[in-house]
Amino acid sequence: MTLLGSVIVSFSQLTDKLNQVFRHLRGRGKLTERDVDEAMRQIRLALLEADVNYKVVKEFTASVREKAVGREVLDSVTPAQQVVKIVHEELTALMGRARAGLTFSPRPPSVVMLVGLHGAGKTTAAVKLAHHLRSQGHRPLLVAADLRRPAAQDQLATLGRESGLQVWAGAPRKAPVDPDGPQVTAATLEVVASGLTEARRSGCDVVILDTGGRLHVDETLMEELKAVRKAAAPSEVLLVVDAMTGQDAVNVAEVFAREVGIDGLILTKLDGDARGGAALSVRAVTGRPIKFVGTGEKVKDLEPFHPDRMASRILGMGDVVTLVERAEAALDAAKAVELQKKLRRDEFTLEDFLDQLRQVRKMGSFQELLGLLPGVGRMKELRNLQVDEKEFSRVEAIILSMTRQERRDPSIIDGSRRRRIAAGSGTSTADVNRLLKQYSETRKLIRRLAGTGRDARGLGRLF
Repeated sequence: MTLLGSVIVSFSQLTDKLNQVFRHLRGRGKLTERDVDEAMRQIRLALLEADVNYKVVKEFTASVREKAVGREVLDSVTPAQQVVKIVHEELTALMGRARAGLTFSPRPPSVVMLVGLHGAGKTTAAVKLAHHLRSQGHRPLLVAADLRRPAAQDQLATLGRESGLQVWAGAPRKAPVDPDGPQVTAATLEVVASGLTEARRSGCDVVILDTGGRLHVDETLMEELKAVRKAAAPSEVLLVVDAMTGQDAVNVAEVFAREVGIDGLILTKLDGDARGGAALSVRAVTGRPIKFVGTGEKVKDLEPFHPDRMASRILGMGDVVTLVERAEAALDAAKAVELQKKLRRDEFTLEDFLDQLRQVRKMGSFQELLGLLPGVGRMKELRNLQVDEKEFSRVEAIILSMTRQERRDPSIIDGSRRRRIAAGSGTSTADVNRLLKQYSETRKLIRRLAGTGRDARGLGRLF
């Protein structure tokens, strides 16, 4: 089935250039210091083109070169692989080595204060963070403390309601607060104070403050955020920055770290950052770790930041650990056991096919999952595969337009039934025929694997 569309792959340009360097090194066999120097020159250019901070690039390449020209590398049987290993280690160190988690107060509620400029995705990040914390067993309360941007409180309330999250916006006011007036800070502090009271009353253990921002950094904004920080006594102050703004995001982070004080960062829109400079620069410049990254528009598209895994993705090595974690969260263990039994009895139906499709879609987009597989980052024909996620919806519509008997025994689907199914799903008979052919080929594959002695658990993992 043809899958069409367009996708931007994060770090794609940097990954391409780094892998060109490594391919050249592998072709050299034995390496000399001159080979390493030329490789460092190419890596330096690649990082600068990715909008990585110049000082960070200079220190990074110097550190890699110092380790790469050692005798244990140049005299190694696989010197090129040793250089790749060193680059991976240095990228990991550059982004913080280990994952930096959230700090929670010993006496709940813990307060997580989000700060940042307008347009960085702060309100959306607040909802995503609350959704993530709820999945970890917490009871979050979103507090709409952004009184500067028109309708910011309404936006948070709407997004929170859609995700089943509790939102607090303070008591109704007789008159709206002027976002540029002198009363805005006092009104913001009232919302924060009443939000903390509501959290204690309702038993919420984490309060997420969505604070005000501006289109630029100014003294008024800094003073307001300092006042909110003093009043709320947060255990975490997280700066939300747009990864697509590259070096500008790093500059903003530097100012917030100096003026307000931050404990970490959330990088939003990382799925659209084809260069990656912000992710590689921000920790080295601010001294503060990236704690979460936004990887899409859906509420679940917020990931804890793991420097080692991100380094692997940048080098095109995939991220199997994250893939396994997504699978464990999305796939139903009981259904997997039942599927194994059906495979053993050769009873795999279109209902099972649909169920597997839905579970895999919970793990993320097809393009995301490809990017997590080792080696795909180095295969442009796969990494740049254009995928239309709506195709999966069409497959689902076709199966749901069938009767239960047709889904369990597709052999009864004749020409008239195919036309009815196509009309009911808004597709064509060619689409229906294509799906039925795929299903038939899948059944043949299952029988062939079963005939080789592959056990049902192995077949279950195939899906």
